[in-house]
Amino acid sequence: MKKFAMAAVAAAALSAGVAQAYTVGTFSNGLVVPNVIHNGDADTTAVGIINQSAGTVGVFWTFFDANSNHVTDGCFAMTAKDYEPFIWSQQSGTGLAGTRGYLVFAVGANTAAGSAAAACAPSNAVVPAAGSTGLISGNAFHVNAAAQDVAFVPVIDGNLTFSAPSTDLTNLGPDSLVGVAGARSLTTPATFSMRYAVDGTLNAGLETRIVVWSTGDQKGTHTVNMYDAAQNRKSVNFALAESELSFFNPETIPGRPANFTDGFIEWTPTFASTGAAFTYSLITAPAFGATQSVLGSHN
Repeated sequence: MKKFAMAAVAAAALSAGVAQAYTVGTFSNGLVVPNVIHNGDADTTAVGIINQSAGTVGVFWTFFDANSNHVTDGCFAMTAKDYEPFIWSQQSGTGLAGTRGYLVFAVGANTAAGSAAAACAPSNAVVPAAGSTGLISGNAFHVNAAAQDVAFVPVIDGNLTFSAPSTDLTNLGPDSLVGVAGARSLTTPATFSMRYAVDGTLNAGLETRIVVWSTGDQKGTHTVNMYDAAQNRKSVNFALAESELSFFNPETIPGRPANFTDGFIEWTPTFASTGAAFTYSLITAPAFGATQSVLGSHN
């Protein structure tokens, strides 16, 4: 465990330095929370949003399932310098407990001179024009009261790019969101290094789940190089079962050497003319007594 603890700290520090191509902590026309789920108020994803716009804006949100199917949406108004807590278990509506997906928050048409009541009007549910003063930023975490754990959920900053400037933010579909500035663009080849740490016992002790999110379809089997902590390499295959959000267990990869318990996986997404991708690892370590989030580094 001591070796893992040191390795995890080193990997987190490395990710913080390498991941500058990701954009975090900035204000833009929207943001993406790439991994969202709830099982009631005691086991839920929470998002906090700040409005740095000059005035009132409507923030239109959409929840997509793991295959980017539109599930539900809504809107809330934010006045200048406002902060909005968004608790997924309280906003999702019925029937979505246990459903994993992602949230897109987008600023509607500029309503700096308008009212809070008008901000969410259908006429404002369009992508703001270039140079709009609609600027929001967010942070997120997942709280599990039973485990007494709060895990950081990385938020992907915008600007958000949609398939058409006239996109209706109340009716987003699988192909509406085509780019997110804070993710790694796939218009040029990219390779991600995704951390894992396991102990050989499924669903007990040291566990890792890797989150892969993209705006393009990455569903299918991918041949990758898997490395341990001593630079040993093994070529293996892993499957992304969903098209745009996959949440998988690297411990179950067929052909993983039993002694490959601490290291990283190199994955090259499918090259695309548009689109973006983002990865991170959730490592649950008894040595820490908590779940750690480690960004996937990329070139």
